[in-house]
Amino acid sequence: MKNLKIYALAIALLSSGIISAQKWITGKDLSYLKGQKEMLLQFTYDNMMVGKNSESDYVKEKVEDYNKKEAGKGDAWAKAWTENRASGFEPKFEELFNKTAGDKLSADRKKTSAKYTLIVHTVMTEPGWNIGISKKPAACNYELLIVETANPSNVLSKGVLNGVPGSQFGGYDYDSSTRIKECYAKAGKTLGGKLAKATK
Repeated sequence: MKNLKIYALAIALLSSGIISAQKWITGKDLSYLKGQKEMLLQFTYDNMMVGKNSESDYVKEKVEDYNKKEAGKGDAWAKAWTENRASGFEPKFEELFNKTAGDKLSADRKKTSAKYTLIVHTVMTEPGWNIGISKKPAACNYELLIVETANPSNVLSKGVLNGVPGSQFGGYDYDSSTRIKECYAKAGKTLGGKLAKATK
């Protein structure tokens, strides 16, 4: 129930435009994190754009194209498109957040006992491409909220991370999920470092 409340709050705040186009606030504005050792992580993808298209339009087009080439291929792709979040993107964010924060702060998708929750909402995903002779890195835009876990209506901080790039070293990122996963790794690394500084 508590998780549902957090998700509902995130959706309401994001749709109302309460988050302004600013960089993540650090330093004294995050002073309430001083002494904290853990945070709950939540991820949302509501109303996400894929490039300049809505996610639903993007997925529909991909499914139709792949199914024309091979029966069932599009349906399998759509299933993987959604499942990659919990199986790949979110764990990668969590891994790099914790690796960068070290022993100062840990973030965990199951840490419901944590005093504060970091909500990471993916606003836009640009999958990019890699066809060997031509390549474009993936990129993601994120909206961020830190709320009290027990009282998610109490929003303590908000901000954005825009244009977070994703590309695998060596150029073997032919699958879009590999590139997008690197966006989450970069975002986790960035936030892990900045939020850990606030706990000192």
